[in-house]
Amino acid sequence: MLFMENIKMTIVDVLEENALKYGNEVALVEINPEVKERRRVTWKEYELIESDPLVHFRREITWKVFEEKADRFANLLASRGIGKGDKVAILLMNCLEWLPIYFGVLKTGALAVPLNFRYASDEIKYCLDLAEVDVLVFGPEFIGRVEEIADEISKKRLLYYVGSNCPSFAEDYVSLTANCSSHFEKRDITEDDFAAIYFSSGTTGFPKAILHKHRALIHSCRCEQAHHKQTHDDIFLCIPPLYHTGAKMHWFGSFLVGAKSVLLKGTKPDVIIKAASDEHCTIVWLLVPWAQDILDAIDRGDINLKDYDLSGWRLMHIGAQPVPPSLIKRWRTIFPNHDYDTNYGLSESIGPGCVHLGLGNFDKVGAIGKAGYGWETKIVDEKRNPVKRGEVGELAVKGPGVMICYYNDPKSTDEVLDKEGWLYTGDMAMEDEDGFIFLVDRKKDVVISGGENIYPVQIEDFIRTHNAVKDVAVIGVPDKRLGETTAAIIEVKEGFTLTKEEVDEYCLKLPRYKRPHEVIFTTIPRNPTGKIEKPKLRKMYGGERLVDAQNKG
Repeated sequence: MLFMENIKMTIVDVLEENALKYGNEVALVEINPEVKERRRVTWKEYELIESDPLVHFRREITWKVFEEKADRFANLLASRGIGKGDKVAILLMNCLEWLPIYFGVLKTGALAVPLNFRYASDEIKYCLDLAEVDVLVFGPEFIGRVEEIADEISKKRLLYYVGSNCPSFAEDYVSLTANCSSHFEKRDITEDDFAAIYFSSGTTGFPKAILHKHRALIHSCRCEQAHHKQTHDDIFLCIPPLYHTGAKMHWFGSFLVGAKSVLLKGTKPDVIIKAASDEHCTIVWLLVPWAQDILDAIDRGDINLKDYDLSGWRLMHIGAQPVPPSLIKRWRTIFPNHDYDTNYGLSESIGPGCVHLGLGNFDKVGAIGKAGYGWETKIVDEKRNPVKRGEVGELAVKGPGVMICYYNDPKSTDEVLDKEGWLYTGDMAMEDEDGFIFLVDRKKDVVISGGENIYPVQIEDFIRTHNAVKDVAVIGVPDKRLGETTAAIIEVKEGFTLTKEEVDEYCLKLPRYKRPHEVIFTTIPRNPTGKIEKPKLRKMYGGERLVDAQNKG
């Protein structure tokens, strides 16, 4: 079988196999709910089709066209001297062109370097320089940011623009690739070749460049498919940004079996539910805020599930951050037939899957699970010796998906990667009597108050059980006597009110040392992958203590 571990292959081979087996079947669909197109438009190589002419703008490509587009871009790169060891950065919003461009890069033997779409101009330049990028591919949303640095970055790089009205400082990807051959002469690429540089999310500092080989990418395909049992008949709804390992590596499970996937450009609850219904999706991966928004919309009556056909939806899974057990309990009451899984991972371990809960383990909701397919785990103390089961320590993982290094940063590499291949994650965890791992908190997020370690995630999970709380983040704030105390930053649900006194009373159920000393009502900032931006919150609220914090939501 294609996904067997003993078959030596790369994901480039998987694309070629899919094009041969399923050439005329739909590979990718793009839905942009913001565009209201009322006519059918035909482009040179694929059609723009509307599922609902008043709501959705829909494009799709087959597996054959997918590979042809990848080959055209590979030929363009090769004609400019780009090949093994070179690096091509991708700065695009999710779109139908994203993945063919990614695979076009890999076909040449070059490294794909996806960039976060939230980067400002100086961050884009920083990442291009750190990764020693040779080519930048960017879309219309980034013209202004790229233009600010175009004079500097174009001196030693090619700039390709994907979209209409190409700016003068770049070359037109569409017209150039249209004139390239749709067949690329296959190059000798193995699992041991370098494949990609991903950037860390930056939640604990400025992004680091993470180097991976093809071995890591193909293992992520096998790992995801082994966990969620994708078949060729499944349909995956992909919403998170493709620049991040999370979205792409979950898609890899569907890719491995040639299954159709839908790229949805929108995160509103009704948009997600409508896309799942219209496209008959069987697997949907959600971030915590989106799942909470869907449940809240259903509770308010904004979404009537009787208006949709969700009969094929078999699996809902969540990753990128700890998942509140209260959320899954709510979800199961509304969607009792859904299977559920949560996945843990880092870009340093090629995204989700090095730990996963496992289908059907509803009695362990709250855990991140056990070592994933092909992975090993251990929990260690500060000297990196294993702790006893039930004790809190740092989670370490080992497997085929561990990064090679932080590119051009040996010091940071040595801090997290040992000579035996163990990656020290910086996440504090505990293993229960059944071998399930519970994430306690980020090592850097632990609050030490009066010598007592306080793990914010535990407090956050408790506060989220209050029916007026939409989201919560707990951080440490300075205290002259104790060193640090905790502050709970709370986002209140629409239509609800909440006071500090009510929060204090609710938290009486917690041990005294875990009760937040401060309560601040505001919006919780999250990055595109759903992680709470605690460095931003600490900068806002962790310096001088807020004596006149807002007391009412």
